[in-house]
Amino acid sequence: MNLLTIFWNLLIESAPWLLIGYLLAGIIKQVIPSEWVHKQMAKPGFVSIVKGALIGAPLPLCSCGVIPTALAVRKAGASKGATSSFLVATPETGVDSISFSYAVLGPVFAIARPVAALTSAIIAGVLVNTFDKEEEVAEPIEAASSCCHSKQQEQPEAEPGLGEKLISAVQYGYGRMISDTAKWLVIGLVAATIITAVVPQSFFLQWGDGLLAMIVMVIVGLPMYICATASTPVAAGLLFAGISPGAALVFMLTGPATNIATMGVIKEQLGMRSLIAYMVGVIVSAIGCGLILNELYAAYGWQLQISMMEHGESYPLWRQLAAVLLCALLARVWLQPLFARKEAKAEMVEAT
Repeated sequence: MNLLTIFWNLLIESAPWLLIGYLLAGIIKQVIPSEWVHKQMAKPGFVSIVKGALIGAPLPLCSCGVIPTALAVRKAGASKGATSSFLVATPETGVDSISFSYAVLGPVFAIARPVAALTSAIIAGVLVNTFDKEEEVAEPIEAASSCCHSKQQEQPEAEPGLGEKLISAVQYGYGRMISDTAKWLVIGLVAATIITAVVPQSFFLQWGDGLLAMIVMVIVGLPMYICATASTPVAAGLLFAGISPGAALVFMLTGPATNIATMGVIKEQLGMRSLIAYMVGVIVSAIGCGLILNELYAAYGWQLQISMMEHGESYPLWRQLAAVLLCALLARVWLQPLFARKEAKAEMVEAT
């Protein structure tokens, strides 16, 4: 399988979830009041971090589809810690991935996966808030104004209708949010393509189980773009070939939460200190949960229940159309400025 085919398959796998993520970002921006988000996750306390994890965990978004949604949450007033916990919990687990885990890996993984994801998200959020505290912004003081100006301020603006809000949500989600994340999405997909094509599966299997195998899973999973659902059959294959349950869990936690796209966006939006705290929280908690899972399997004598499921080579037409649409939206980010420059030059030439 050549690089182009792998890249296209990754794009088809991710496109529907990415498009859903951008739409959710637009809805959060336009429909959900910023005051509600600020009330739920703005304070830099432990409760807001837990809320960020609990709100994000059920959402069926992939590791890149969560990026625009998390950015919208952040811009609506969420704290750095709550945003980080949301960024970890959302791609690491979800309603779809839990049911898929039960079908492929059995009930133990179906329970261990969301518990580990929530634990990882909360730890990462706490570390971000601890080592990169928010700058306190003073409340704006209303200046004295004339009676005429005060009366104008008292008049509320007309509330846009639901249809207008939905249109604005689509425009924002598939416009501004794609522009903010396009570069890192492409970098992440290209990196995942190269890793998938170059790194053989035997590389994973030679490390067996234990702490060393988990560290290898962390190193491999860090730059990889893979969603929680897509990581499930990969983990089943690794388990089938001899990787320990804990090492497989580490891969399923670090892969979705620490891809290049997510790391790049965190660095740009939250800062380097938040990125370091985020990475330490995800990696340490993933390894800790993996070690605990191995101990539980050994203590209780649980048997692995792996059901290998073959993935068809052909994709449904609607997924391919979603990939084409995503390509068009990403291409517009770079093509639109070029056309704007050409039009500006043409206008200058006509003016002279």
